[in-house]
Amino acid sequence: MKFAYSLLLVFAFVSFVSEPLTEKERKDAEKFLIESENNILKTVDKLTEAQLAFKSAPDKWSVQDCMMHIAATEKGLWSMVEASLKDSARPEKRKDIKWTDEDVKKNIENRSNKVKTSPPLEPQNTGFKTMAEATASFKENRDKLINFVKTTPDDLRNHISTMPFGSLDDYQMVLFIGAHSNRHLAQIKEVMADPNFPKK
Repeated sequence: MKFAYSLLLVFAFVSFVSEPLTEKERKDAEKFLIESENNILKTVDKLTEAQLAFKSAPDKWSVQDCMMHIAATEKGLWSMVEASLKDSARPEKRKDIKWTDEDVKKNIENRSNKVKTSPPLEPQNTGFKTMAEATASFKENRDKLINFVKTTPDDLRNHISTMPFGSLDDYQMVLFIGAHSNRHLAQIKEVMADPNFPKK
């Protein structure tokens, strides 16, 4: 009887460790990542070379610039999550997290809070030469991330990443990636709404 009880405890512990995210968390993140990917790809899909290159002013970004930045940032944030998960879980650091999941999406998407990106993530420094390269990288990394969210046994909630504005758990980092592309989708739409944006 004692042996059977011990086996039950071990099974319960392994089950808990292997499924740290709830089904709702997985579905919510998957849906958010798919929708944000589809929205940006649908927006830029039919644009001409002239439209992709248009800048409303010399110091402003074009649609292509935005996409290069999105792709490079996607890759960088994904690498941060991978690096964080290689370290031990730190549940004691959860007290440092000030944002809810919804705060992450809302605050990152909000373009009223202007943030200057770091030099490596500026379009000219990303290493992408064309829109096609940037788009392919974006798709590749987003597909990896969606599959990761659907299947990972990792304890995303107790692995903590430190950002310039504060701490996020790694599930929130996944949401950050989707919200970041939404943020720049809004910027792309601002470029396209310019009265001088090429008709074709």
